[in-house]
Amino acid sequence: MSSLASVVIGVTGLPASGKGVFAEITKQHGFSVIVMGDVIREEVKKRGLPVTREHSNKIMIELREEHGEGVVALKTIPWVKRALKEGKNRILIDGLRSLTEAEILRKQFSDFLVIGIHASPRVRFDRIRSRHRKDDSSTWDEFQKRDELELSVGIGNLLALSDILVSNQGNIEEAKKQFEEVINDVLAQFK
Repeated sequence: MSSLASVVIGVTGLPASGKGVFAEITKQHGFSVIVMGDVIREEVKKRGLPVTREHSNKIMIELREEHGEGVVALKTIPWVKRALKEGKNRILIDGLRSLTEAEILRKQFSDFLVIGIHASPRVRFDRIRSRHRKDDSSTWDEFQKRDELELSVGIGNLLALSDILVSNQGNIEEAKKQFEEVINDVLAQFK
């Protein structure tokens, strides 16, 4: 374990795979959650644009084209270091999208683990339709286009090579039970 006696983990998954539920479970175990999408939303605001999914996607792609595939991870590191400096010793980074991001974070935080959450497209689309979030896809075509964008930036490779991969095909109670087991296993590794 690192000299900071900290636990820094990341979570990845396509939309509606269960990352938000996983984050809630980690919070119950004392984790602070840093959402990589917030880093992008901050950049959207800096550019004077309204914060929408379309603008966030556009800015994410532009940042990656201008500064490389790992730019969002690099911009996330100061957020993590600030949390650690504030005495928060359990950090979840929500929203990793590529192997490059994971490698950057591994170099910075030696015990960094990536937890991948997978659910089939049909299960995820049904979840999206039932949760009614403003920025969610409302049609199957929109949903597929969003998946294509996420996969184009490397999320599929990251999921495939996650340190821990969780299949989340069931209901929310089953997910919570699974995620509880995963976080307990992770914490046991750091004792």
